[in-house]
Amino acid sequence: MLDMSTVDSYRPLLITLAYQMLGSLSEAEDIVHDALVDYVMIADHGSIKHEKAYLVRMVTNRSLNLKQSARKRRELYVGQWLPEPAIADGGVGGASAAFGSTTGKTENPANYIERQENITYVMLVMLERLTAVERAVFLLRETLDFDYGEVADIVQKSEANCRKIFSRAKEKLQGSAGEGGGAEAIDPMRRNEEEAWAFAKAFMQAAETGNLSALVDMLAHDAVCVADGGSKVRTAINPIEGSERIAAFFIGNARKGTMGDSFLPVDVSGQPGFIVNQNGQPTMVMVFGWDAEKRISRIFIIQNPDKLVGVTYRFAALS
Repeated sequence: MLDMSTVDSYRPLLITLAYQMLGSLSEAEDIVHDALVDYVMIADHGSIKHEKAYLVRMVTNRSLNLKQSARKRRELYVGQWLPEPAIADGGVGGASAAFGSTTGKTENPANYIERQENITYVMLVMLERLTAVERAVFLLRETLDFDYGEVADIVQKSEANCRKIFSRAKEKLQGSAGEGGGAEAIDPMRRNEEEAWAFAKAFMQAAETGNLSALVDMLAHDAVCVADGGSKVRTAINPIEGSERIAAFFIGNARKGTMGDSFLPVDVSGQPGFIVNQNGQPTMVMVFGWDAEKRISRIFIIQNPDKLVGVTYRFAALS
């Protein structure tokens, strides 16, 4: 007899994998719900030797199909595309939600995201440099520690080919690190989140007061700021490069009153960040990355309302 509690215990792992594959919480939740429902409907579960691997393969295959079909939609996306921020609110839905409702949706799927030290929001952005298959192989090896035989079975490629794909993916990500965008280059503050949030708060306050020199000092010379408005919010279409240009961008927006009136420090996909509020309503999520000298080297601003659905009024503003 199928043990429903055991099956549902895989839900956090599966949603985490789908989210890391797609960069979308809503799509990840839909895929996992459908996979679990289909798994429950299988007539002979006794023939399945490794339940976890079987479920991972179902979710990986669905994620690969969706990732590849979304390529054309991404080409039509206005401006920069950033992953949806995963911010848990502490209120996990019922354990049987995937099987006890018609939609299978919980109030906030981010509650199911498992925090993993090697896959932060910054790394999610970097993963967009990989093909769908490279991304799947990398995640299966790096985050789930599957051996190459298991990975080959999941992605339906030879073991030797999977080794080459993983090596190629690592090279691409290390190339990103060489450009200042890698996890090793911008994560020295991640293990001290209170310090990181205090630093980021000082940055925001410097922008509000128009302190240009303070902003420039806190930014790496080759810092990059990327904003995602999805054509629904007016924001920078192209990345803003250089400490002085970024400082001017923040001060200009602060003067126009478009940087919010309060903010709340939160964990964004394993990375220190802020929910920025305007009149008590979230209008953007900001994520910061640091270089080896503990200067801000990356700023990601998620403003597309479709990607802020999970960020609600439950997050009280900081004064």
